[in-house]
Amino acid sequence: MRRLLHISDVHFGPPHRPEVARGVIAFARARRPDLVVISGDLSLRAKARQFADARRFVDRIEQAAGVATLSVPGNHDVPLYRVWERVFDPYGAYRRHFSSELEPTFEDDQMLVVGINTAHGWTEKDGRVSERRLAEVAARFARCDAGKIRIVVQHHELAPAPRFDNLRVMRGAGEAIEVFTRSGVELVLAGHLHQAFLASSEAYYPSHRPPLLVLHAGTTTSSRGRGSEVGLCSANWIAIDAQTVVWTHLGWHQRDARFVPWSEHRYPRRERRLDGLAETAMPGAGGAQRW
Repeated sequence: MRRLLHISDVHFGPPHRPEVARGVIAFARARRPDLVVISGDLSLRAKARQFADARRFVDRIEQAAGVATLSVPGNHDVPLYRVWERVFDPYGAYRRHFSSELEPTFEDDQMLVVGINTAHGWTEKDGRVSERRLAEVAARFARCDAGKIRIVVQHHELAPAPRFDNLRVMRGAGEAIEVFTRSGVELVLAGHLHQAFLASSEAYYPSHRPPLLVLHAGTTTSSRGRGSEVGLCSANWIAIDAQTVVWTHLGWHQRDARFVPWSEHRYPRRERRLDGLAETAMPGAGGAQRW
C-alpha cells in the first residue's frame, strides 16, 4: 500500500491561515504518509517572504513526519504585477526562495510520481503543458517498472469542476490525457480551483482505454475556498493498494482545530477497470459532503 497526503493552494500571504498550516503538520505527523504532495500556489504574489515562509512550512512537514514532499508551482507563484520579472525571470523568486526544481520526481519501489509545471508567465490564470514536457513524461513512464503506481502532479485542471463558475480547462488538456492514459497513469493530482472534486478521464475524453482519475484538492490553508468550499479548507488523503484507490476528502474542523473526514470514495485500480464499464464503476465527479 501507498498513502499520500495531497494539499494545494496554501497561499502564504494575506489569505494564509497559520492555525490550519499547523494542523497539516500535526496530521502528517500522526498519519505518516509515504509522500506529501503540494500541487501549486505556495504563495499569493510570488514574493520572497512568502516563498521563504512556504519553504519553512514544507521543511517542518518533512521533519515532523519524517516524510518526503513533492511540490510544483502554480500561477500565483509567477509574478503578476512585476512585469519585467514576469517576462524575463518568471520562476526566479520560486527557485531562489523555495526550490530550484520546478518539475520534481519521486520514486520508490512501489510508485513513480512525476511533477509537471503548468504555470507559465503569459498564461495568467489558465495553465498549459508543452508537447516537449509531455514527451519527456511519456519517456519517463516508459522506463518505469510495469507494476508501479503511476501518478502525475500539476497545478491546473484537466476537467471542469462541478457547481463552479469556470468551465475552462488548461490548454493542452486533451493531449495530456492522451499521453497519460497511454502511459498507464492512474491518478493526476491538481489544485487551482480551490474546490475539491474527482473526475474520470473517460467522462470528458473518451478513449476506450482504462480511465485515469483526476483529483483536485481545495485550498488547504487559505481563506479563498470557492464553489462548494467557500470559506473552507480541505485536503486529500489517498490510500492505494493492489486493488483499490481510496480517496478521503478531509476538511478543517474549526472547533476541534484538526482535519476530519468529510467523505470517502473507493475506486478500482486502473488495470481492474473494464472498458465500457468505467462510467458505471466511477461517477464523473465527487464533491464534499458536509456534516
